[in-house]
Amino acid sequence: MRGFRLRGFDGLIYIALLAALIYVALTIATPPPDAPIPPETPDGPSLPGPAATDPEVYVSMPFAHESGSGTAFAVDEGVWMTARHVVDGCHQVALLGPGRRGYQAGAVRASARSDVAVLDVDFNREPLAMILHANELRMGARGYHIGFPRGVPGEATSRLMGRETLVTSGRYAAREPVLAWAETGRTRGLQGPLSGMSGGPTLDDQGRVVGVTVAESPRRGRIYTAAPASMRDALAVAGAAARLEADQGDFIDPARYQRDASRLRRRARVAQVLCFAG
Repeated sequence: MRGFRLRGFDGLIYIALLAALIYVALTIATPPPDAPIPPETPDGPSLPGPAATDPEVYVSMPFAHESGSGTAFAVDEGVWMTARHVVDGCHQVALLGPGRRGYQAGAVRASARSDVAVLDVDFNREPLAMILHANELRMGARGYHIGFPRGVPGEATSRLMGRETLVTSGRYAAREPVLAWAETGRTRGLQGPLSGMSGGPTLDDQGRVVGVTVAESPRRGRIYTAAPASMRDALAVAGAAARLEADQGDFIDPARYQRDASRLRRRARVAQVLCFAG
């Protein structure tokens, strides 16, 4: 390889340009302190209601329920919400609190119409604020999915794409409207499927629950959540009173959502749920 020498003013210009290019490259390549930030796009129109023409997504549940884990979040005094497929058919269900202490669920109320379940647990934590009416949501709005993917803390971000119909077969059959979110980022180091995040809350910018994570399509980059109506119905069946959207939530900083999610887990308002198949 041939070498070259810089002379005089031309050399100073070259060095300045090189320094500028390095600075721009590093600025672009350096990730945010915590995690990728969802792209800035304005929210669109209000989310339309369910329609017969909504696309369908199919999920087949194995008939034999194996032991595993998911995520749950506090919705009332001693009442927790999670995904039905996480706890349905389990011999025993428990939450993991601070210090990995287990709290057994006294009752598991699984919805017959959606992938949502409510747990009665003798473990009280400040409930999360909830939005129980979909007309509060707008297309393109940010979503923050919090939980324990593959048994470890993690979170993902997304943008609301619209509605689809989740068709479940196998261990139980259900057909329900769900919200479809386009994944836009994950906290650093989180790779692979998001299994274990099922049952976790999906929060808006104001820290209010707008859905329950129930499924994903890695190939399409989609995350699916139970709709507010499904959460409302599950709470009604359980006789629980939600902390509603009129209450102040905990705001989520798009540039620091990993920190905000960690705070919710540290305070055990979002907890890991264990299923023992027996």
